[in-house]
Amino acid sequence: MLRITNVRILSQTVRAVLALTTEASSTPRIATAGLLSAPTPVLQPARGYAKSKDKKKEKKGAGGAKVHINEDQLAEVFDVAALRTLMERNVATMKDDYIKNLSLRSATGAMETLKVTYEGKDYQLQELGQIVRKNPKTVVVNLVSFPQTIPAVLQAIQKSGMNLNPQQDGTTLFVPVPKVTREHREGLAKNAKTLFIKCRDAIKDAQNGQIKKLKKQTDISEDLNHQVQAQITAIANEYIKEAEKMMEIKQAELLGDKS
Repeated sequence: MLRITNVRILSQTVRAVLALTTEASSTPRIATAGLLSAPTPVLQPARGYAKSKDKKKEKKGAGGAKVHINEDQLAEVFDVAALRTLMERNVATMKDDYIKNLSLRSATGAMETLKVTYEGKDYQLQELGQIVRKNPKTVVVNLVSFPQTIPAVLQAIQKSGMNLNPQQDGTTLFVPVPKVTREHREGLAKNAKTLFIKCRDAIKDAQNGQIKKLKKQTDISEDLNHQVQAQITAIANEYIKEAEKMMEIKQAELLGDKS
């Protein structure tokens, strides 16, 4: 009796499961496959990359504003006259070096006034030795009176910018005068640029030194401080531009350019 009852219960259970399965198969399915497989697109802000030409324009426009130099305003903050004198002296020194040392024919007079630094002091070469033009191709420097200065004299001649290569024989220096070749011209033109760079760096040093002092001043407003710094830079650029123009003229002269 118990076995028959169990069979009936099992039969009823199977029918119920089959009924549920049939009902589920007849119910329309929701199309979720497409929704799950298609991710929602993520919008990212587009980055605009400036073209190289645009960058150049922006850079040029940023630094192209001309700074007005107000001498009266500067004079109230620092000694602008002293700064200008220092920068003018650097340009004048370069001009003097061009005249004395950068000529197509290295004259005896240029060597006579050549500056020689010995033991921290500056001397003219003619103060240390006798200078004689032996022939059109050779200059002789006799340093018998001050033989200890020979290394300093050699260095001064080699770095003079005159494109000279002295030869030592005891206490006497023989300095061949170079022929006026294209190579010699180009060497002198290169030395003209070297002297310009020296002048430019000296002007920049004066500019940066004054700005450094200015930054330590607390008796002026921050806005005025920035204005004065910009004007100091503009003044330095004026002298650098003057020196650069001088270099270009000298190089054209040395290279024989008519333009």
